[in-house]
Amino acid sequence: MSIEIAPSLLAANFGALNQEIETLNASKASLLHLDVMDGSFVPNISFGPVVIEAVAKNCKLDLDIHLMIEDPDRYIADYASFKPKYISVHEEACRHLDRSIDYIKSFGIGAGVAINPHTPVANLFTVLHKIDLVCIMSVNPGFGGQKFIPYTLKKIEALRAEIKAQCLHTKIEVDGGVTEGNAAAVKAAGADILVAGSSVFKAENPLIAIENLHGA
Repeated sequence: MSIEIAPSLLAANFGALNQEIETLNASKASLLHLDVMDGSFVPNISFGPVVIEAVAKNCKLDLDIHLMIEDPDRYIADYASFKPKYISVHEEACRHLDRSIDYIKSFGIGAGVAINPHTPVANLFTVLHKIDLVCIMSVNPGFGGQKFIPYTLKKIEALRAEIKAQCLHTKIEVDGGVTEGNAAAVKAAGADILVAGSSVFKAENPLIAIENLHGA
């Protein structure tokens, strides 16, 4: 199965955002990963609906919205209005995760659940059959440009085994520190989608960088 690439807008040049989007439109990327940060759940603030609305008008890729925020249920309807392919909430931020998953799916959108590096994948096993996408954070969330945490490979393997055991089609997305140097190992562990920020937008040629990740 071919890997999917989801460039992370967080690493883009916001002074030339339209140009960055046009580059992605011409690439082999499948999704545009959008990290929404609130300065509370994570120690950083990124962007919100106004920026995503502008991006959505020109982007031909499916949107992959990652809510790194407290009490995400308050804002799911707002982000659902952009008709993304996925909205992901953090297991650690949801008081009633099952309810949050159902709420996302009520909009006809794929429900994603993200987990931080320290969170066991087993926390999701009882609701895995309801989840369309699990986003395994391979760095501590909040900032781009961090190095991949090696032990997250074991988490990918464990999650892939459980998906297989339950005969599910849940996709595994890996977010954080993904580069051309480790993409093959991440894919071999069982990932379906690679989120790549700096390794794409900071590359000399983003189109080639995406192609190399795609061919990992």
